Amino acid sequence: MIVYEAKLKGNQHQYERLNEAVRTGLFIRNSCLRFWEDGNAKSRYDLYKYVTRLAKNADFPWAKKLNSQARQAMAERTWAAISRFFDNCKKQIPGKKGYPKYKKNRPLHGSVEYKVTGWKLSKNRDTITFTDGFKAGKFKLYASRDLNYYQLEQIKRVRVVRRADGFYVQFCIDFDRTEERQPTGKTVGLDVGISAFYTDSDGNKIDNPKYLRKSQKALKRLQKRVSRKFKKNSTQSSSYKKAKQKLARKHLKVSRQRKDFAVKSALCVVRSNDLVAYEDLKVRNMVKNHKLAKSISDASWTQLRTWLEYFGKVFGTVTVAVPPHYTSQNCSNCGTTVKKSLSTRTHKCVCGTVLDRDENAAKNILKLGLRTAGHAGTFQSQYWINASGQMSLLCLDESQDTKFAD
Repeated sequence: MIVYEAKLKGNQHQYERLNEAVRTGLFIRNSCLRFWEDGNAKSRYDLYKYVTRLAKNADFPWAKKLNSQARQAMAERTWAAISRFFDNCKKQIPGKKGYPKYKKNRPLHGSVEYKVTGWKLSKNRDTITFTDGFKAGKFKLYASRDLNYYQLEQIKRVRVVRRADGFYVQFCIDFDRTEERQPTGKTVGLDVGISAFYTDSDGNKIDNPKYLRKSQKALKRLQKRVSRKFKKNSTQSSSYKKAKQKLARKHLKVSRQRKDFAVKSALCVVRSNDLVAYEDLKVRNMVKNHKLAKSISDASWTQLRTWLEYFGKVFGTVTVAVPPHYTSQNCSNCGTTVKKSLSTRTHKCVCGTVLDRDENAAKNILKLGLRTAGHAGTFQSQYWINASGQMSLLCLDESQDTKFAD
């Protein structure tokens, strides 16, 4: 499954219609959640029946305007949140279990999801028309990729997303994306950090761009404008709404910069190696340190891992997440534990090894990754299990060509 995204171009009247569709979707989701809290829903099918009755209710005429399959999709979202809560309770995970919450109608967020009805693409796939009761009409699609590459039957869902800079449409396409490439015979371990985005086991460092830190002055200035225009216990003016929208667009820009950098970095690493090992960090727990929370969030380690795993599936590269314990303390040469604080950036061991702290950790991560993947000494024909749980057969030999087979 891949997602194709394009921006919707229309007039103000059409955007207002899409706003109504998003608000109706939120109303249906919140109604389903209340229906479950009252003890009336025992399964997803009970929510399906409820949204059907909701559309026929004369007190909510706007619910009928939303496409029937879109109403079902909102019921599915609600039940997914409920199921996730129950699963977390069964697993007895520490802390909050993720109890389903009611969604607010935030002007710059929200989405509504259609399935195979309620929309129609033009023949050349450059426009989309929404045909449900809101009658949003025809929109021009602006995107960098061509939608003509996929069959219409492959599009399983169409999601309209509301963001700070306008409306977007996402096409969820049933397409198994795999690409063949020649194995490189290389392996690498990655140690992520704050000063350096990551350091690999070969000693290469990629600087952290720190997009949030660089944009802090502009964000503070925009936030001051929002605060000055805010009026307590009063209807907010149009100037306040414009200032808030500018602030949201700036935050969106920073978010996109992080994502773009993480995607390009992950793609470069995956295409250059046959195995990538990285730390299985619990970022949610690490950001509880208020002194480092902003820097950790700005580094976007989770995005890097997500895209490493995704591109690993696409290009057949093995990706392994290893426990981070003692990777910085143990010597990568002899294994001796050398205690050091965070301020100590050079690893010095009694065996004579002197390395940068992050490079030493990256080497330890690579060793753990090779051990986890079942690698012993030189490359051999064997099964490797990647971080996603999929099994791949790696055939590598010094005298033969190499290839991957799932």
